[in-house]
Amino acid sequence: MAYTQTLYHIVLRTKRSEPSIAQENVSSLYKYIWGIIKNKKGKLYRVNGIEDHIHILCDLHSSFALADFVKSIKVATSLWLKHSSDFPFFQGWSEGYAAFTYSYKDKEVLINYIKNQQKHHQKENTHNELMCLWKENGMEADARYFT
Repeated sequence: MAYTQTLYHIVLRTKRSEPSIAQENVSSLYKYIWGIIKNKKGKLYRVNGIEDHIHILCDLHSSFALADFVKSIKVATSLWLKHSSDFPFFQGWSEGYAAFTYSYKDKEVLINYIKNQQKHHQKENTHNELMCLWKENGMEADARYFT
């Protein structure tokens, strides 16, 4: 048995960053994501976002690789969103994703950050937010993520 604590902050953008996630209907999307993560033996701490991207803070079970975990979320939600009349403009997720690991001591700060996405994006656009996240985590931004 493996004993791990891996706190991931995952960001998924819509295809071409199109504002296609209807905010008045996101509670059903977030419940769906919670179910996917629960079925993968993970724990969801917070999910939230705006029209062109979402943030997921979760604990990944040690039996799943991050890429497979994110792929399962993207595939399942993409199919669900495309078949839902509540999200008529959703065309899919972007090709890539961003994922950052954090210490559990940062959990409450991250929960609050994700919880306040609507307020945060009144001052900062998605591109700048992601550039800051990459920089804060010592990563070099890849321009292909924004196409």
